[in-house]
Amino acid sequence: MASEYNQSSTTYGKSKNQVSTMLKQGFIPDTFLSPPPNKTPVLPISRISLSPPPSPNNSARHVPTRPSPTLLEMMSDEQTHESKLALENRKRAQERVSRVLETAPFRNPGEWGGFGDVKLTVAARDGFRVSMDVHRRVLVGQSRFFADKLSRSGGRGAVSVEICDCDDVEVYVDAVVMMYCEDLKRRLMGEDVSKVLGLLKVLVFCVFVCDDLLLVSRELQLALIDAGNWLKIRVSCLYVSRLLKCGCTMVLCLQVSAAIMFDAGVMSCLEYLEAVPWSAEEEGKVVSHLSQLELDDSVTDVLKRVSTEPSTSSRADDIFSGLLTGVLQANDDKARREMKTLISRLLTEDSSDHVNYGNRLDISKDALYNLCHRCLSSLVLRLSEATCMDESRQDRGVLMGEIAREADNMQWIVDILIAKKCGDEFVKLWGDQKELALLHSKVPVMYRHEISRITAQLCIAIGRGHILVHKDARYSLLSTWLEALYEDFGWMRRAGRSLDKKLVEDGLSHTILTLPLPQQQAILLNWFDRFLNKGGDCPNIQKAFEVWWRRTFIRQYVAESHLQITICDYPN
Repeated sequence: MASEYNQSSTTYGKSKNQVSTMLKQGFIPDTFLSPPPNKTPVLPISRISLSPPPSPNNSARHVPTRPSPTLLEMMSDEQTHESKLALENRKRAQERVSRVLETAPFRNPGEWGGFGDVKLTVAARDGFRVSMDVHRRVLVGQSRFFADKLSRSGGRGAVSVEICDCDDVEVYVDAVVMMYCEDLKRRLMGEDVSKVLGLLKVLVFCVFVCDDLLLVSRELQLALIDAGNWLKIRVSCLYVSRLLKCGCTMVLCLQVSAAIMFDAGVMSCLEYLEAVPWSAEEEGKVVSHLSQLELDDSVTDVLKRVSTEPSTSSRADDIFSGLLTGVLQANDDKARREMKTLISRLLTEDSSDHVNYGNRLDISKDALYNLCHRCLSSLVLRLSEATCMDESRQDRGVLMGEIAREADNMQWIVDILIAKKCGDEFVKLWGDQKELALLHSKVPVMYRHEISRITAQLCIAIGRGHILVHKDARYSLLSTWLEALYEDFGWMRRAGRSLDKKLVEDGLSHTILTLPLPQQQAILLNWFDRFLNKGGDCPNIQKAFEVWWRRTFIRQYVAESHLQITICDYPN
């Protein structure tokens, strides 16, 4: 019974999500979901009472099942959920606005010579409204917009200003409160970057302008003002408003195009953004918002922390090369490992999310290969020293560490090449290192085994399809370095650094099986003899051996030409 109930609940949840998606996409009109007239409306699912489960003794006779919800029931439940969410959002907005108004300066008439003479109302699209009695002289003194528009009342009579269809009432109330503050920078301290961006958007871009009254003569306006009536200016963000006052219809032509022109507020917001730290998410918002606002050169200081100098593009390779060289030559091993991880992550970071930024600057392939050649030269030098080294020398451990360090540097650069999908040339380069391979064979395995990790690294990349090279380059790689890999494999496993044995064996197997069948045979027969003698110290590539066996003896494929040429003589 429980399983049936859970299954029904899951089906109901999926059905509700599907209906919601269909509604949002417009496949089901709202009128279709409205209950027909003169019929009892269907209650939401949440209000349907369910009987308690029966006792175990009667479970065999009575198995209650939850009925499948109808379309109207699912829609009713969806509307109930959205209504609750809207009520919660409005409640939170009311609480935030109440906190702002508690300390609003215009609520203390003693400091401003009496109560305000401008009734300012801010209304949200969902019907939430806030009314404030503010002072005309503050609005006129702080805002060029209000100075222009309120001057039309001649300085006499009360004025009612209504801002409608706001996205965020709290931001508009904050903007008005800021006009009363003497120290705007202190007022913004501790605020979130997102809130300041919202304020800046209101102050600069997303407010209103009220054109001259249409269809009303100047005499009628003056008459209304002289009579002491309220001159009500309704500012809407969406539509043209009609107002009725003293039995006369006044049509206002409203546009959402000009700014509130609160210059001090705008500058304070910009100074705040220039001084405060940004998180990664906030940085994206700041760049996006300021690029949309027409502030000319005012945002230059704010965006200096993210603006790149034109000369940086031409010097990018030098900067990258200097950073990588510093890591390769670092003296502190712990710091070197940390910076290797950091630089690798930054060089391979996906830039698809940074849509507000220009083209990404990246290290060039030539710069990476220059570092590869330097590492190769260092390896040749260190191995040459090792071949001439006397066993009685006391600095053998130092030399061993230097060889391991140069091999590790090479592996790091190769990792970056593979991540950037440009490691094909290195396969050819590594396969051509005959001199280095010869020196490698003359050095004790305890000094050289780290070098064979480079070969294993390349085989893994080839086996995964991350490096695509011609079969000649693949065969050259194995013919030069496979014997060394066999010899060093035991030490590679027992060394302090972790080695994924199976990963290396799979990569080696896949690389061998990409070669022509005769080359596979030569390599795998040689491995067969070596594995019988060395066992665990040799890579186990039995899977590759099995595939070669089947290709050779069981599933023989003979290439046949399907092109037929017939030659015949025609009589004259």
